[in-house]
Formats: sequence, structure tokens, C-alpha cells
Amino acid sequence: MTKYALVTGGSRGIGRAVCQKMAAMGYHVLVNFKANEAEALKTVALIKQGNGRAELLPFDISDKQQIQQVLGGWIDANPDKQIDVLVNNAGVREDALMVWMQDEQWDKVIRTNLDSFFHVTRLVLNGMIGQKYGRIINIVSLSGLKGLPGQTNYSAAKAGLIGATKALALEVARQNITVNAVAPGFIKTDMLEGIEEKEVQKLVPARRWGTPEEVAHTVGFLASPEAAYITAQVLSVNGGLY
Repeated sequence: MTKYALVTGGSRGIGRAVCQKMAAMGYHVLVNFKANEAEALKTVALIKQGNGRAELLPFDISDKQQIQQVLGGWIDANPDKQIDVLVNNAGVREDALMVWMQDEQWDKVIRTNLDSFFHVTRLVLNGMIGQKYGRIINIVSLSGLKGLPGQTNYSAAKAGLIGATKALALEVARQNITVNAVAPGFIKTDMLEGIEEKEVQKLVPARRWGTPEEVAHTVGFLASPEAAYITAQVLSVNGGLY
């Protein structure tokens, strides 16, 4: 029976690496993206080059109507297909010191990074409960653990997601569903454009950027059947930076 994994924000960076990892583990990957279809298609092409299976599932994770229409529509149209693994990866940053932060900067980051978890996960969760199996992995951030200046919105969203991870894990543990979070530090992706690597090296004990593949490997471990007794945890991938 085909196993399915949904990865939000799968067109680039960590999301692309996670999609490739899920495909390598034998999952048919639902590659979610919002606008950059060309990059999402590249993710699918890379998966197919490795003899994996993937398809696009485009919707805006900050729009609950779109989530219901597209993801809910896919679930309704495919009653024989079950999403075994959900990776809530998509997110945005709108950095500003709080004194200068605009309402929309706060709202957009909370809506995209935190509200989306609720709307996407709730839809997928019913099927997991029905079959008494599931793996939910939320990509959070070092920012949600320690707070970073200029990121009160992003830190609040990711810290909220950590709390939601721990609470949901307790709700569904008896159904053989695990809920965990992965907290990347400085990972070499488009999200860190404009940050000097030399500055990062001064901060990080490992003295380098992390790679998307290192985050994806951690996600793959938590998604595996062998990780069944690990839930409500936050696993940091940060080179020792706290």
C-alpha cells in the first residue's frame, strides 16, 4: 500500500530537502507550495530522478479557505489514500524591532507560521486517528526557543508552535501518533540571505552553517516507524548554538 507524506513549503530549502528525504524513505510526497511553481516542479523532478514519487498540492497555508478547498478536497477525493506523515515546514519572516513593527507584519507571521499548523493538521489528523498511525513533525526555530531581537513576531509564532506540538502529542499518543518539532539554527537557505557567514561562524560552536539535508535527516528519523516512542520533543539542529 502506498504511503503518503505531505510537506508544506516544499519548493525550496529545507522543504525541498525534506521532500527528497521522504521520497527516499518510500513515501509518495505531496509537495505543497504557494506561488513558486517552477521551484516546486524542480523538487518533483529531483524526486523522480531518484525513482521517487511526488505530486504538487498548491495552496496558501495562511488562507484557511484554500487549505479546506485544496487539502480537504484532496482528502475527500482520495478516501483510499492516507497521509501517514505531515511535515509543517512552510513559514515566513517579517523582521522588525517591535517598536517599529506594523500590524500586518505581526499578523502575517502569526497567520503563516502558527495558524496554518492548526488548519492543516486538523484536516490530516482525522485520517491518522482512524488508522491509529501518524507522524507529525513541525519545523520550528532557534528563535522560538531563545528569542531573537527583531523577531518578536517570529519568536512568538515558533514558541507557540512548540507549545502546540507538546499539547497535541499528549492528545494523540494513545493512537500511535507522534508529534515532534525540529528546531533549526542557522541553515544555509534563502531565508538567511544578507547574513554574513563569518558572523554566524563566530556564534556557532560548530563554526559553520547547517545544511537543509541535515535538517531533513532529523525529520526522517522522527518520521520513521522506529521513532514510535519519541513524542512531544523538540530536537535542535543548530551546531551547538543556544
